[in-house]
Amino acid sequence: MPVADDAIKPAVVAALVKDGWTITHDPYTLKVGGVRVQADIGAERIIAAERGADRIAVEIKSFLSPSPVSDFHDALGQYLMYWSLIRRGDPDRRLYLAVSEDVQQTVLPREGVRFVLDDFPVAFVVVRLSSEEVVTWIESPTTGPS
Repeated sequence: MPVADDAIKPAVVAALVKDGWTITHDPYTLKVGGVRVQADIGAERIIAAERGADRIAVEIKSFLSPSPVSDFHDALGQYLMYWSLIRRGDPDRRLYLAVSEDVQQTVLPREGVRFVLDDFPVAFVVVRLSSEEVVTWIESPTTGPS
């Protein structure tokens, strides 16, 4: 039986592949400063010869508990730890938090959540689960286009 956060993983992986990404690590593991972290997937896409390879790590969160604010709290803590270690151990790889379109529409717009997102560098990939498609990429100030 998959864990809760794996509930949307097949749709996220399919959406990334449709969007032109190649899954290179499942899971993506990194050890930095004696700490080992494991994001759900690593992916890369060759974008243009003169720009080289664009590499990402994606942590997938389903937000299935009765408290979406608690889910956000847990996701943020995990994301920030991964973000800090990835920028030190694999600085050419950008980290994204994958969420469903429903989470984007119902959780992320909440005023308290917006306050937190204004203060912390979180980048999202939003997926429409029904069609397994990327709806949008939401960049943070530290993950913006290179």
